[in-house]
Amino acid sequence: MTAEMATLSDPKKASLLTRLNPLRTMNLSARFYVALVIVVIVVLLGLAGFVYPTSSGEKVGSLYDAPGNGLLLGTDNFGHDVLAVLMAGTRTSLIIGLVAGTVATTIGVGIGLLAGFVGGWLEELLMGVTNVVLAIPSIIVLILISISIPQSTIWSLAIVIGITSWPWTARAVRAQASSVATREHIDVARLSGARLPEILVKDVLPYILSYTVMAFVLQVSGAILAESALSMLGLGPAGADSLGIQLHWALAFQAVASGAWWAFLPPTIVLTLVSFGFLLLQASLDEVFNPRLRRGKKKQMKKAAARRAAEAKALAATARTAIGTTRSTAGDSA
Repeated sequence: MTAEMATLSDPKKASLLTRLNPLRTMNLSARFYVALVIVVIVVLLGLAGFVYPTSSGEKVGSLYDAPGNGLLLGTDNFGHDVLAVLMAGTRTSLIIGLVAGTVATTIGVGIGLLAGFVGGWLEELLMGVTNVVLAIPSIIVLILISISIPQSTIWSLAIVIGITSWPWTARAVRAQASSVATREHIDVARLSGARLPEILVKDVLPYILSYTVMAFVLQVSGAILAESALSMLGLGPAGADSLGIQLHWALAFQAVASGAWWAFLPPTIVLTLVSFGFLLLQASLDEVFNPRLRRGKKKQMKKAAARRAAEAKALAATARTAIGTTRSTAGDSA
């Protein structure tokens, strides 16, 4: 307690502590750490498949054996270890989500930057294409493209999901880039002879980087859910395990009707954790990047207002006392 008070009373020590630990200035909320723990648990579950003694394609039992006898989650419809399949499926879904999120964010940020910064006919053209893509239900486009691909793989499915989920990112980035384009440092960059790609990368993108990170997090979560939806329809990656494919086979072999909860409940829980974890992470990052949304800000403002009011009252009381003393002194002199 004494060390903390000494640090607070010494501005140089406090400034040095802030530089050594930049997380102190980010005001990370409890939601951020909860989301981070959830995401890390899901990632570790996917990586645990590399050290798990049983592979996802190894037959260790019969149809829907109950948990027990060394099998924590029993077997699925093919007699495979459900836990091994769950680990492999989680890893596949995360890979698809990361690749699709990267593709969608790259396309959306690129189109949004050009449209918002350049403006004019290029903005009308790019936003017109974006609005047309937004008007078409993405799930229909995903189904049609997936059917047209002879043999879908993890990478092809991720790219298909990525190129159909960029429009909302492009619209949001366009609005951000339009506001940045009118700032003074952009005029300075133009006068210095910088070219358009250099201005976009060095002078515009850093100002919207926080939003780009949040958009990427949402794109990853949306891509994982989109893959699960396609896989449950039988359009998932061929020859691979994923959370959606695991649910597809559980529904196809009547796991729900037969009461084999271990076949469909674990992937459902993992999908819920993935979606909730990434959405919570995006919301907590929004609080970090946007000071107006930080928790406790209103309470801090009320405390600051009360402190200023108390200081004003004390100053007014001091002034009244000084005036009274001056008047009494003047009366005595008279």
